[in-house]
Amino acid sequence: MFTREQTKKIKIGNVVIGGGAPIAIQSMTNTKTNDVKATVAQIHALEEAGCEIIRATANTPEAARAFSEIKKEISIPLVADIHFDYKLAILAMENGADKIRINPGNIGSRERIKAVVDCAKERGIPIRVGVNSGSLEKDLVDKYHGVTAEGLAESALDKIKIIEDMGYNELVISIKSSDILICAKAHEIVAEQTSYPLHVGITESGTLYAGNIKSAMGLAMILSKGIGDTIRVSLTGSPLEEIKSAKYILRNLGLRKEGISVISCPTCGRTEIDLIGLANRVEDLCAGYDLSIKVAVMGCVVNGPGEAKEADLGIAGGKGEGLLIKKGEIIRKIPETEFLPTLKYELDNWK
Repeated sequence: MFTREQTKKIKIGNVVIGGGAPIAIQSMTNTKTNDVKATVAQIHALEEAGCEIIRATANTPEAARAFSEIKKEISIPLVADIHFDYKLAILAMENGADKIRINPGNIGSRERIKAVVDCAKERGIPIRVGVNSGSLEKDLVDKYHGVTAEGLAESALDKIKIIEDMGYNELVISIKSSDILICAKAHEIVAEQTSYPLHVGITESGTLYAGNIKSAMGLAMILSKGIGDTIRVSLTGSPLEEIKSAKYILRNLGLRKEGISVISCPTCGRTEIDLIGLANRVEDLCAGYDLSIKVAVMGCVVNGPGEAKEADLGIAGGKGEGLLIKKGEIIRKIPETEFLPTLKYELDNWK
């Protein structure tokens, strides 16, 4: 199997994926692409949150042409999402797209696919070849008696071969399914047979709550096997939530170290402080720091001190007060009203 350390390196604008490069976090804008001001504003917010590659739809000529204006205002790679019209893929590349996402099966004739590939080859623009369980070819559905991992993998590899036969191999593979077991197995099959980098995500995963659970389960199954070079957490909600979730998933799998990891207990009848409110405020506070540490917010004196001692910085709550713990040592007792200001001071002055 080709793990992420062994996949082919692909350069997307100023970001490299594959070949052991850090797993890049992606999202997609939900603005009208031709509304340049709104699209740029959203990309800036996503970039600040930690997005490293951004995709936007090029579903109209106006949207494709807007890429040139958007590119002037952003610093992360811009990917054009193409579904059916090969002319829009070409137009987006002519207007500065750093990568295009296509499903060759939706583009049409071989001549149309070749026109897109020739333009990408001429400009050195990578192509993300995407297949989706919702649009799997009928012959593969019939062959495997339904939508299966084997069918998705075969579809992806067939599409890759079409483009390879046209003399181009700056390719990224994307296999999407809303079924996490099918999705995970399909990635394993493909990783056994090709060294192209893989874009990983669980498609149509759902709303913020359900989508996060489903995405975390599916991505963990795939990424923990050494598969996956770039990810998107697809949620029905703000793209900013996708970035937050992606960072948590990577950090908890040990695939990223930067950023503060906040741990907190689930609360119980022993809790004498507003732990739920505090934990949420601490999480928001910690999002603004580029520190690779663990912060604990614990609600009682039973397990709190021990758990907090395992973190770099923590609060172990009592009745209206708590212990400040730093690097395994109890520093002092502080009132509940001082929890957040104290943590902020410690983070501001962290050494």
